[in-house]
Amino acid sequence: MNRSVRALTFVRIDAMTYQRVLGDELRKLRKQRGWTRKVLQGRLQTEVSLQTLATYELGTRQCSVVRLAEICLALEALPHDLLARVHGRIFTDTPGEHIRLELSRVVEDGQPELLPLRRWARDRLRAAGARTGEVQLDLPALEQLAELCGVDTVDLMGRLRQVMTR
Repeated sequence: MNRSVRALTFVRIDAMTYQRVLGDELRKLRKQRGWTRKVLQGRLQTEVSLQTLATYELGTRQCSVVRLAEICLALEALPHDLLARVHGRIFTDTPGEHIRLELSRVVEDGQPELLPLRRWARDRLRAAGARTGEVQLDLPALEQLAELCGVDTVDLMGRLRQVMTR
């Protein structure tokens, strides 16, 4: 067994994170093609509901290997390339990547795309009974918030960094 494979035997996989990143990569591929889920659905060999496709993209449902291969091929992508990107994001991105937010600044921000995030921040402040709460969001949380706001995770991270530097 070579050294890199031996090193990976000690890596623990967080299934929820893996599913979210896999879903994010599937969604990126679909959007890069300019396709709706309905268009993708029509290109699949087997019948898959729009809701099921959505849950794959959100990372809330596990996808079988055969189904993943079918979706990738329908998206005109090779499954091993998609998995390599997922692997890269999970195992080679900077560990502990996060963004620290002052909730009051998020509430005061006026970007229309961040309205769901503003509502969340406002509710969080009310629950805490304070006006200056701080939170630290890790990558899985940022991915979920990006989906909620309808923006790409990298875009959301850039927007939030701007909010914090104003």
